Amino acid sequence: MKNTTILYLFFLLFFFISCPPKTSSQEVEDEREFSYIEGSPNGPEHWGELHEEWKACGKGDMQSPIDLIHERVRVVPTLGRLKRSYKPSNATIKNRGHDIMLEWEGDAGSLWINGSEYLLKQCHWHAPSEHTVNGKRFALEVHMVHQRTDGKIAVVGIMYKIGRPDSFLKELEERINEVEVTREDEINVGVIDPRHVKIGSRKYYRYMGSLTTPPCTQGVTWTIVNKTRTASKAQLKLLRDAVHDDAKNNARPLQAINEREIKFYTPRYFGIHKHY
Repeated sequence: MKNTTILYLFFLLFFFISCPPKTSSQEVEDEREFSYIEGSPNGPEHWGELHEEWKACGKGDMQSPIDLIHERVRVVPTLGRLKRSYKPSNATIKNRGHDIMLEWEGDAGSLWINGSEYLLKQCHWHAPSEHTVNGKRFALEVHMVHQRTDGKIAVVGIMYKIGRPDSFLKELEERINEVEVTREDEINVGVIDPRHVKIGSRKYYRYMGSLTTPPCTQGVTWTIVNKTRTASKAQLKLLRDAVHDDAKNNARPLQAINEREIKFYTPRYFGIHKHY
């Protein structure tokens, strides 16, 4: 009996060692435990109460998204241009229920911020936009998520208004539609070039915030591009139809700015221009 107990404890120990918990800095892959429906038991105002490791969603003082209010913005020319060095790599489209994500599997290049390299990991879409500019919300926002070797995260956000189709989304339309029709969780899409995600402006906002989905980890470096690009109504509908019903409007409510500084980079300063 004693030997049996020892053997059981050995296997139990082996199981926990070989299956480490998922790091809390990563976004939740499965949305079933939270929703975007305000007022529901698992809606945004309750995310911080659902799990101990999600408490930053309710108690954090550097949460995202925020309203980029020009009165709070400080122009910092020394921020410099965005240093992106992307390259084509194999990718997979994943339906996480709360959003559609494109995840690069290999080396898709990197982004440099303050002398640190952040490797490009994935991008995903929120409709409507999560961030606002002087109270104005846009139709869509893509987040390009990068991670440093120590786990720190940097996200580049690009806003879209309704207009001409977005060329990068056009590359993916057929496969996103396939995800919706087949209800597959993920589909390999081959080599995708992240350089096809167009920015169109050297001007950007910079602030420190958090992930916008649980566990709402803080310490995320946010870069929001000043120029608003366009996507078609059909592309917006495609992204919304592919996700679960309670995530068709998958934008987290705005969070308090508190004492945070919002920086703005422009090559030549003639005042802060309208987000156009």
